[in-house]
Amino acid sequence: MPEAHRIRVKGVVQGVGFRPFVWRLAHALGLQGWVKNDAVGVDIHAEGERLDEFAARLRLDAPPLARVDAVVATETEWLGCRDFLIVASAGGKVMTAIGHDTATCADCLAELFDPANRRHRHPFITCTHCGPRYTVTRRLPYDRPQTSLAPFPLCPDCAREYTDPADRRFHAETICCPNCGPRLQLLDAAGRPIAGDPLAATLALLEAGKIVAIKGLGGFHLACDATNCTTVAALRARKQREEKPFAVMVADVAQAARYAKVGAGETALLEGPERPIVLLEKKVELAGIAPGLAEIGLMLPVTPIQFLLFHDAPEMALVMTSANPHGEPLVIGNDEALARLSGIADAFLLHDRDIVVRCDDSVRRETVFIRRARGYVPRAIRLPREIPPVLAVGGWFKNTVCVTRGDEAFVSQHVGDLDNAAACGFFEETVAHLLSILEVEPQCVAHDLHPDFHSTRFAAAFAAERGIHAIGVQHHHAHIAAVCAEHGVTEPVLGLALDGVGLGADGTAWGGELLRVECARFERLGHLRPLALPGGDVAAREPWRMAAAALHALGHGSEIATRFADEPAAPTVAQMLARGFHCPTTSSAGRLFDAVAGLLGVRRRQSYEGQAAMLLEGLAARHGPVSPLADGWRMLEGELDLLPLFAYLEDCEDAAAGAALFHATFSAALVDWVVAAAHRTGLRTVAAAGGCLLNRLLSAALRSSLAERGVRLIEARALPPNDGGLSLGQAWVAGSRGVCGRA
Repeated sequence: MPEAHRIRVKGVVQGVGFRPFVWRLAHALGLQGWVKNDAVGVDIHAEGERLDEFAARLRLDAPPLARVDAVVATETEWLGCRDFLIVASAGGKVMTAIGHDTATCADCLAELFDPANRRHRHPFITCTHCGPRYTVTRRLPYDRPQTSLAPFPLCPDCAREYTDPADRRFHAETICCPNCGPRLQLLDAAGRPIAGDPLAATLALLEAGKIVAIKGLGGFHLACDATNCTTVAALRARKQREEKPFAVMVADVAQAARYAKVGAGETALLEGPERPIVLLEKKVELAGIAPGLAEIGLMLPVTPIQFLLFHDAPEMALVMTSANPHGEPLVIGNDEALARLSGIADAFLLHDRDIVVRCDDSVRRETVFIRRARGYVPRAIRLPREIPPVLAVGGWFKNTVCVTRGDEAFVSQHVGDLDNAAACGFFEETVAHLLSILEVEPQCVAHDLHPDFHSTRFAAAFAAERGIHAIGVQHHHAHIAAVCAEHGVTEPVLGLALDGVGLGADGTAWGGELLRVECARFERLGHLRPLALPGGDVAAREPWRMAAAALHALGHGSEIATRFADEPAAPTVAQMLARGFHCPTTSSAGRLFDAVAGLLGVRRRQSYEGQAAMLLEGLAARHGPVSPLADGWRMLEGELDLLPLFAYLEDCEDAAAGAALFHATFSAALVDWVVAAAHRTGLRTVAAAGGCLLNRLLSAALRSSLAERGVRLIEARALPPNDGGLSLGQAWVAGSRGVCGRA
């Protein structure tokens, strides 16, 4: 008698065409039985002769958007099924994962621009292989009633496709057409409808130099002509975004190559289904887009609305920046857009499909995330082993949230800096949604050591309310632990943490650290020589103050007032440094970059975080490589001292040459420092993380030089190396400590 198997498939297997794939495969192999979604993934009962081949091909031939983590087959009772059917979803505790949002696929694009197709120019065309997932899903299992498409009943034609297993749109939960789907509407700044075709009228406004708020997948964009300097300047003024770079959307890779150098890896990212913003080396300057920087962020169309706009204006280049007032969360609702973007947008291209989850655009270089959000969230990161369920709440800057379930970590979309009430509200909204959609009840909550972060205060309240432990994790320990977790490393490693600032275990401001890390434990082996922060946190916003601190450390404090004579506070800063008044110290690597930028006259004040360092990197890249300064650093009992380099740069008159020398010397000093520690400890693997690792010159130099000296370097790949990865590290440390459970 033929066998019968019960087969469980786990992973991203809902909303990606997996059940019709199973149906077709079963019919091709002559099997009988059924397939359904449930809270764990996909549940299959199969009867017939070729069950082993069937199970193998479930993994090997899976649909392109699926991620099969496990296929488990067990013998079961023979039921004598006469056909193979797709049956209704089952309930139960959720153990599966929802898919990420993806760009419109080639098949849908072909239909979109086919005049004979019933979905010709339909702005919401989608199928099982493309379209929104995460941002329209309220809960699992991923079925239409659980999404924001629920208010749109299917017309007879769409219903027929939805119920036909042989159709590409079988159980495509976002299926719709012009007869039954959402509708576009263009409103003016006062909220009044603008007559005519909404897309044609939007293009006319953009071409006339207007700023249009356009509803996307995870929120609104503010769009304008990227080649119109006057309009770009107006957008900056209205959004209070003085110099921070804008992203630009173009029609295709050929258009992207007009503005930047595009290699094979970048092409794959630009054209991939996730469609992030990709940072590329500039070829030409678009005035006002990324002032002073070596790179420009480019992206290709993602949604049918965007494809339609660029189809009608293929040579257009549009600023596509997050639609939010200065520093606040992304706008997602129609009424919210009209209220919060009043005075910024000249018009609003809306539709009536709700966005359930705020999710900004992801930003990447070829191998590194700068911001992980739309297109990648909520993909799970596989942990080295199972840990108890943990909620980790990240830090202050570039906040993300992490929830663990078994041996998987689910890191939220980019939340941003928790420096205003709206951002803190978005943070709490993200925690609630992630816990709800995963149906996880945390046994502990992990947070940063800094007591004044909103995330830390939230963690304490959350833990107290539920009677569970709140576990503080040192900032740089979390940075290194995140890299170890994603690479599956559980043995001890050297940790090189280079960032702006994080509260140290001794209560001082750390940021340039050499650690020994083993999962839940760490030891501080060394640090950069501390510099004073004259005025405290204000020094992080005014690089000239860090330059003054460097002069003071060199014994040249008397030169501060004359060197920075146009700074009214310079005499006061010199006195503060001399007296040690309101001058806490920091080992921060980020502040070293600021000090160099101040000494070289690159930047006195920063209009956004990291600006001075990014400008310094751009100057160094344009100058080209140089040899490190001989004797440019000292090492004493684990402390790395760059004062000899600062002494040279103090009198350097060529800013680009000075920037190149700083990068070369700092990189060489770090390599010597790490290699010396590797010899002392016997550890030959170093995990490097922190915002400074986003510096291309620094990270490339570390990568090549450490390899030449026999030290293995592991870096953040699944998450950003900056504070966007902190929550994963916090979760891994807390889950490894063995103190989860009732407090």
